[in-house]
Amino acid sequence: MNGVRTIPGRRPTARLALLTVLLGAALPAVAACRDEPAEPVRIRIATGSPTAVYHAFGESLAAILNREVPGVRASVVVTAASAQNVQLVESGGAELGFTQADVLSADPGVAHPQVVAVARVYDDLLHLVTTAESPVRTVADLRGRRVSVGAEGSGTGITATRLLDVAGLDGPAVQRERLGLDASVSALREGRIDAFFFSGGLPVRAIELLAGSTGIRLVDLGEWVEPLRRDHREVYVSRDIPSSVYGAEPVTTVANPNYLVVAADVPDSLVREVTRLLMERREELAAAHPAAGRMSVRSAIATAPLPLHPGAAAWYRASKP
Repeated sequence: MNGVRTIPGRRPTARLALLTVLLGAALPAVAACRDEPAEPVRIRIATGSPTAVYHAFGESLAAILNREVPGVRASVVVTAASAQNVQLVESGGAELGFTQADVLSADPGVAHPQVVAVARVYDDLLHLVTTAESPVRTVADLRGRRVSVGAEGSGTGITATRLLDVAGLDGPAVQRERLGLDASVSALREGRIDAFFFSGGLPVRAIELLAGSTGIRLVDLGEWVEPLRRDHREVYVSRDIPSSVYGAEPVTTVANPNYLVVAADVPDSLVREVTRLLMERREELAAAHPAAGRMSVRSAIATAPLPLHPGAAAWYRASKP
């Protein structure tokens, strides 16, 4: 299949050896011949806040894997999101994880040698949220104000910090708070911050709830897409948040792709099954969150700068019409 990039070769690791043995015992053709039940293969999925998209997507994917892959025990890990998820997959703290593309180094062979891709899943849109009555109407209005730029270890933190820098609001120009999504929503509602950033697929449930109870304004970020592309990578694109999503005035904002990533040493046969179910159960995943319904085989293979795991690449090649 054109466009499918794979890693050239992988060094055997202790995790690879263990997963290969466990998976061989767990797959149906082998498991049927065994008298004793095999030790389950653990698949930990690093997600994010319980009220954000990664978690809903991950919970649904875990349920599908537990139901349809014999011998697998999948579970989600609540995290600060993208940057922490990549670190967990790299270090062996999770087998799968979700991340924004801008979190990844442009040279993954050096910075992320143990992390490869299963699929591009959807785009994250950067929200800058304030109250409906707030005087904050542009990014420039954040000067001197209290703003949550996302939790430590989050993709939001990386994107928001880059945006503030290109907008000339670096350093002490903004009073920055490092709060996760739920803490940011509470702080804005209680008047402890003036605005917050959050990067997520539409709709973000916590922002929906805030809009329904408090009333919000989204700040337009469209003018900062090109400066971000110029100063960083061309991963950033322009996307709209229509009024139908949160009942607020429509805005244009900054978006970047989201990937499902996997440890490079997870066996090919298991990753192939994960990829198959990710693509074939899109309707079920979309019922958990609409963002999952935007996946397609055509877009899934576009995972630069990460190569595809060989198991994922094998499934995409086999599924080509």
